Amino acid sequence: MTRLLIDHRTGYDYLRRVSLSYNEARMTPLTDSQQVVLESTISLNPSSASMATYRDYWGTRVTSFDVQVPHDRLEVSARTLVEVSRTERIPSPEEVVGWEQLRSDDVLNDYADWLSDTHLTAPNEEIRELVKGVVGNQDPHSAAHGIFDWLKEEMQYVQGVTGVQSNARDAWAERQGVCQDLAHVAIGALRSLGIPARYISGYLHPRRTAGVGEAVAGQSHAWVEWWDGEWRGWDPTNSGPVSDFHVSVARGRDYRDVSPLKGILSGGGGSTLNVTVEITRVA
Repeated sequence: MTRLLIDHRTGYDYLRRVSLSYNEARMTPLTDSQQVVLESTISLNPSSASMATYRDYWGTRVTSFDVQVPHDRLEVSARTLVEVSRTERIPSPEEVVGWEQLRSDDVLNDYADWLSDTHLTAPNEEIRELVKGVVGNQDPHSAAHGIFDWLKEEMQYVQGVTGVQSNARDAWAERQGVCQDLAHVAIGALRSLGIPARYISGYLHPRRTAGVGEAVAGQSHAWVEWWDGEWRGWDPTNSGPVSDFHVSVARGRDYRDVSPLKGILSGGGGSTLNVTVEITRVA
């Protein structure tokens, strides 16, 4: 178990004054069976913005706000204290879901959102054929791990090669990308076999050796969850299961469902983005 204090600031400096804007922030971690939000606040600059919160279709807490005064800068600050307790449970042979069950009408209906390709996750034919060869006759649980091992060998984490609009096919062509790209490729590969998979955005405390009370530069991060009888998490970037140092914020079909901050505005003429994440282990 870990208890983490997360300070996340996202700011836009506009080239020209914005007359008004409407925005959504997904910056508050989830409360579920593996983590509990103990305290959470979101503050805005300009402070005159009006705020409301709701849960979106995927269960993510969304803070919506509009700024109806002229402004040159928009800053959203989220501060959260969260307790995380994760354990990787390896299923027994009797618990492993088979391919026949994954193809049943109940699973196809209940997990339809997590089985359909999107523009960002859809694999090309090369990936589809390679994945079939990788998994062979393995059961779905072993097949998922086979995909993760294959992805580790085939792709590298490299910044600056892809952009926020890049999809799984773009990243695969380069065999490089960031956490967003690796997650999209993994999700597309899993779904191509009929394994439900979803995109997770959140935070990662990067240094397990950090002492209690020590603030470190954290990371906004992305990983995947797949279903083979129960939902399990995997971090393709670090080639391992998610841990007590991963904090889930949002779940969706791909990055577009979970973008930390998005909106529409009038004016602006371009902007500069600044993001900082600071994480302190408090227990």
